Amino acid sequence: MAAKTGRREKSKKSPYVKDENPALRKVVQELRSFVKEIVPSAKETVNAWGVPTFEVACPFCPYMVGKRHVTFGFHYGTSLEDPEGLLEGTGKNIRHVKIGSVEDLGQKGLRELVLAASRLKGKPPMKGMSGK
Repeated sequence: MAAKTGRREKSKKSPYVKDENPALRKVVQELRSFVKEIVPSAKETVNAWGVPTFEVACPFCPYMVGKRHVTFGFHYGTSLEDPEGLLEGTGKNIRHVKIGSVEDLGQKGLRELVLAASRLKGKPPMKGMSGK
């Protein structure tokens, strides 16, 4: 068994990255490229619950792979302007966008949501949200 270092790194063994739908593998690959293009300083980590998460100073966008789509979350989605109405969810803070295909990454307003989320200076993340 490997020693715990306290720092979580990107892991392909995350229970939130299912491999049931081969088409979604390409979506995840393109999603990673999409975020890195918009926020070059973003790092991909895995939080305490095994959820892959993009971080700059704080975590801002987790994602989870389901059977039919990738759920692309925004930790403080309720604080983001969403003129295109892309965000879904009813939680206190978190909102998400369902990405079913690579083409969905081209939705008007998604790029702006990612950039705005990466720049939010909200409350410190809840314990376990960060992969740091």
